[in-house]
Amino acid sequence: MRSEGRLLGVDVGTKRIGLAVSDPGQTVATPLDTLTRRMGKRFPMKSLKDHVDRLEPVGIVVGLPLTAEGDDDAWTVEVRATAALIAAKSGLPVELWDERMTTARVHVAIGEMRGTTRGRKDEVDRLAATVLLQAYLDGRR
Repeated sequence: MRSEGRLLGVDVGTKRIGLAVSDPGQTVATPLDTLTRRMGKRFPMKSLKDHVDRLEPVGIVVGLPLTAEGDDDAWTVEVRATAALIAAKSGLPVELWDERMTTARVHVAIGEMRGTTRGRKDEVDRLAATVLLQAYLDGRR
């Protein structure tokens, strides 16, 4: 993956997909959007592609939901297939990054600020994508 230019972070969930974007220097991740995935429907590739076309990222980081032991399960297999679809449809390099505990970290941070996640699920998913992308950026330094 190129070291200059925006990166897009994608946190794939069963109902929602959190998105984050980096600055062109790949230093800071920022929350972007939350896409909705209807039950039993395909990944909302058109909505993601709209962001790709507008932001022109040089690569995409997809969160990989490994088990606590670091293994794959059925959901991990599905996310790997989704990442392959994103790579094929976007034409961009896609890297998978261990996302264990990203959503939990967001819940803890919101709780520490005496906030609540009630009615803020879209925001939580965007923030989880941001934590994921920031961890990737920091891990590459």
